[in-house]
Amino acid sequence: MDRQAGKTAFVLAGGGSLGAVQVGMLKALQSEGVVADLVVGSSVGAINAAYFAAAPDREGIARLERIWLELRRSDIFPFSPADTLLGLIGRRDYLMPPRQLQRLIASRLPYRQLEDAALPCHVVATDVLTGREVILSSGEALPALLASAAIPAVFPTVSIGGQALMDGGIASNTPISAAVTLGASRVLVLPTGTPCALKAPPHGALATALHAVNLLAMRQLLADVDRFASRCELIVLPPLCPLAVNTYDFSHSAELIERAELAARRWLQDGMQRLQGKDPHQLLEPHSH
Repeated sequence: MDRQAGKTAFVLAGGGSLGAVQVGMLKALQSEGVVADLVVGSSVGAINAAYFAAAPDREGIARLERIWLELRRSDIFPFSPADTLLGLIGRRDYLMPPRQLQRLIASRLPYRQLEDAALPCHVVATDVLTGREVILSSGEALPALLASAAIPAVFPTVSIGGQALMDGGIASNTPISAAVTLGASRVLVLPTGTPCALKAPPHGALATALHAVNLLAMRQLLADVDRFASRCELIVLPPLCPLAVNTYDFSHSAELIERAELAARRWLQDGMQRLQGKDPHQLLEPHSH
């Protein structure tokens, strides 16, 4: 794997429907002239990263924004009683076929191979057998993205090169480690945040599962910040707070994009505070209002 020493990496975290905030962050970064030499993404962050890597400019981000504004829950999670029943009775190891997500990626992504992206794009998935992080930097983009977003038990695992892969968020929801492994010396993390202002737990099994994964992922991010802050220039864009949208709700994309862009612009204009010597726990750690 080629190392990209001395480069700036954008690292895009997973987070279900909260992936919309990354569009606003990308808009702010682009408008302030902050550019990446490579992008690394996990789960929904991998999908955002792949679209951004296709055209890392104002027009490309605008296309990604339109996708999010048109997105509905059924485009990602096409619930079907028959499909769910097959999973529950053990006829297969997942509850939903990823055909809608597959169709969305295939119809909108303008390249077939990861190495054909305008900006180097690296997708993180998890080895089903070992739980180890797997970095996909070349080969077909569609299966790589489906693997990175293959939520366990919800979507089927994806086999690439004889290796069974599942959601990248299991091994590394915010793949700072992958960016450092790839040689980035400056890492900008685009988190999706925690729904810290929910007044009640999410309803439904899938919504609850996604919320739980999100909480675990944010704690993982805190551990990674502590682990890598001394190994690179590590910068985490401020997540939205308070946030009352759960990770299964795709009806607030416009609001999330607008709020994230405004927050990121203010932060950028204040000088992009580095994390070294600062305590990020107050915003990143799951909390309540």
